[in-house]
Amino acid sequence: MAHAVPPLRAGHHLQLLEGSRAFFPALVAAIDGAAREVLLETYIFDATGSGAEIAYALERAGRRGVTVRLVMDGFGTPEVPPFWQMRFDAARVQWALYQRTGAFGLLWPGQWRRLHRKLCVVDGTVGFCGGINVLDDFHDPNHGPLTSPRFDFSLRVEGPLVQQMLDTMQRQWARIEAMGQLKRAQLTGALGLWRAGYHAPARPAPARQDARNARAALLLRDNLRNRAAIERAYLRAIGRARSEIIIANAYFVPGGRMRRALVSAARRGVHVSLLLQGRYEYFMQYYAARPVFGALLRAGIHIHEYAPSFLHAKVAVIDGRWATVGSSNLDPLSLLLAREANVVVEDEGFARRLRDRLVHAMVHEGHRMDPGVYEQRSVGQRVKERLALVVMRVLLMIQGKKYL
Repeated sequence: MAHAVPPLRAGHHLQLLEGSRAFFPALVAAIDGAAREVLLETYIFDATGSGAEIAYALERAGRRGVTVRLVMDGFGTPEVPPFWQMRFDAARVQWALYQRTGAFGLLWPGQWRRLHRKLCVVDGTVGFCGGINVLDDFHDPNHGPLTSPRFDFSLRVEGPLVQQMLDTMQRQWARIEAMGQLKRAQLTGALGLWRAGYHAPARPAPARQDARNARAALLLRDNLRNRAAIERAYLRAIGRARSEIIIANAYFVPGGRMRRALVSAARRGVHVSLLLQGRYEYFMQYYAARPVFGALLRAGIHIHEYAPSFLHAKVAVIDGRWATVGSSNLDPLSLLLAREANVVVEDEGFARRLRDRLVHAMVHEGHRMDPGVYEQRSVGQRVKERLALVVMRVLLMIQGKKYL
């Protein structure tokens, strides 16, 4: 049975991190300072460019005797290059691919149930949660080099919810072990050799805090106890909004309840703005979103399409106080199928910082959608939109789900 949205708890120190350029140095500093354990979950693990910094940090931790466990999604990361398999195994970095796709790929029932969350916990005291994969901001596995960085966020967390992050990651690892999917190190004598040559890194500088003693909660989406927690938190916050809603979402295909909630908010005088993907990335997610824009635009909702690069953010700010940062898109793949993790925060200072960045992106890095131009889009465009919706519905039907 799905549980209610968990209550927010005080006592959290938070740091908002934009893009891999801010996230990777903070993550490396935490891993290099680890004394006992590093747990990391990610959808994509790509050691191209700056992504290698994370891989080498995990290797260093393993060499000095820290327990390192890395879980990557088997679709987002179909293979680990032999170079890194060898180095991870030699350093006793324990790694696993979550649910590899079989011969039928994503058509096989259950294969859309991906591990999409991005979590890390170091020594049970520092956690990270957000939307950023281990993937260089200027590199895309499908589209090649990017001229501008990917737009995304993560959160560095200290406080009570780190233990919740640790508990959920430990449960996930136990399930993987039970299914016999764990890849174990083979070189039994290497640890002592590397330990002898290891030099402890310099103590990292204290992390900048964007919020101290903030109230926060960890929201998970899975197929057991937390089937609707993230969507329910969004709907409750939207329903309570009185002045402003800003949502930035990479793959925005809201279901009926979400659409009605946003339209209702706009009609009662709330200023609703959406910052969405403006560049084509994936056929289904890009085109399936567009048929719902008409009702939103007619309700007075402002839609901005991010232009400089790919928008990968999954964040929101409501009434300048409530905010969320995480991995969950507002689409059926995230809300019905994938394992996701978001942090919800109630703190004016933190919400203000995130809001300022989103407003800047909408004003200076986005194009506002014109309702008249939208209504005059071509027949070819409309055909692609309908085809994408049909494909999405069929895939959901195969998974035993209904959303739109």
